[in-house]
Amino acid sequence: MTAPLLNVNGIEVIYNHVILVLKGVSLQVPEGGVVALLGGNGAGKTTTLRAVSNLLEGERGEVTKGSIELRGERIEKLSTAAMVERGVVQVMEGRHCFAHLTIEENLMTGAYTRKDGKAAVRDTLDKVYAYFPRLKTRRTSQAAYTSGGEQQMCAIGRALMANPKMVLLDEPSMGLAPQIVEEVFEIVRDLNTKERTTFLLAEQNTSMALRYADYGYILENGRVVMDGAAADLRENEDVKEFYLGVGGEGRRSFKDVKSYKRRKRWLA
Repeated sequence: MTAPLLNVNGIEVIYNHVILVLKGVSLQVPEGGVVALLGGNGAGKTTTLRAVSNLLEGERGEVTKGSIELRGERIEKLSTAAMVERGVVQVMEGRHCFAHLTIEENLMTGAYTRKDGKAAVRDTLDKVYAYFPRLKTRRTSQAAYTSGGEQQMCAIGRALMANPKMVLLDEPSMGLAPQIVEEVFEIVRDLNTKERTTFLLAEQNTSMALRYADYGYILENGRVVMDGAAADLRENEDVKEFYLGVGGEGRRSFKDVKSYKRRKRWLA
């Protein structure tokens, strides 16, 4: 067994010195893998990603217990810039493109830290356009006048311009049409397969995430309540009922859900 690329070991995160958000979260991300953080709104998925990328300070949060290691190196005290230098880039929830810049200008901001020359950056830009042909078509358009799907693709493409080893992807499906969501996840799969880019993604769309991930962790109230291979989680009865909307006898109606609610095993 090779050591994981990322090892999160029993971390606790507190906001504003009082609000305990993560309570002993542990997870591993293997090199070249796609790992999904699953759970509802407020489960702690985004906080986990921010703890890894060291973006907590801007939200008045901090890791108060546990450790986070990247290739065996403790990284809790590193700056976000130092994390980018080590190949870890986060795509924030909500797309966050620079509205007044063109698509191509947005993409080029992702290469700001690159030191391998203009030719290498241009090669990466060509590669991004190959994965996102729609961005090439819209490259001279201001980001503000592009669709939500195009902005999400732009945000992912901008992260790729930094030539990362691991991308932290926060809620990539949020606010997008199902067809666009599938397109985005197909590109994630291609990047993982062809470029060996590692992904740690936080996603409320459990069904979609488990189709494309290798492994999944389910969070509730700041704790990991279940984890396993994506294929096993898809077949787990608790996951089907509480996260996929399907019970042991098929999809339940809202009336059935109201009259019957099996207690979650991890709350027993």
